[in-house]
Amino acid sequence: MFSSSVRPHVGMSADRYGMARKAFFGLLFVLTAIPILAQADPREAKILVLERMWNEAQVNRDSAALDALVADHFVNTEYDGEVSDKTKFLADIRDPLFKPSVVAIQDAKVALYGETAIVIGNYHTKGTYQGRPYEHFGRFTDTWVLDSGKWQCVASHTSLVKK
Repeated sequence: MFSSSVRPHVGMSADRYGMARKAFFGLLFVLTAIPILAQADPREAKILVLERMWNEAQVNRDSAALDALVADHFVNTEYDGEVSDKTKFLADIRDPLFKPSVVAIQDAKVALYGETAIVIGNYHTKGTYQGRPYEHFGRFTDTWVLDSGKWQCVASHTSLVKK
């Protein structure tokens, strides 16, 4: 079972030595495989970057950047039940009375289904609208689709969380 130049530890039988060696190499394999198994799909990182670009574009009221991020048939459902299409969504961003100072997401998680990604997480928005301050904390769900090599958001939904 083992060569004459390799001896088991004192008190360890040859069978236990072989089992220990197999366990060691099995553990070594698992430990070296963990980083490979733990690596997220690179598409997840890409989607999260797009989500953060979205937030930045909202704070900067950059409707051109948002236009590139949302699909032509985009549907937005706000926390108050208002539903808007892409045209209305972009018009709201351009509204000079809309002045966001914070748009941030936390605890975002991406679930991939083929060429579709669902992102869920928490959000915080703050700013003024029509001269009145607002601050919202809530949850969001965004649906992204890979179309012709480009990720675009096709639907977004938010709901408030009581603080």
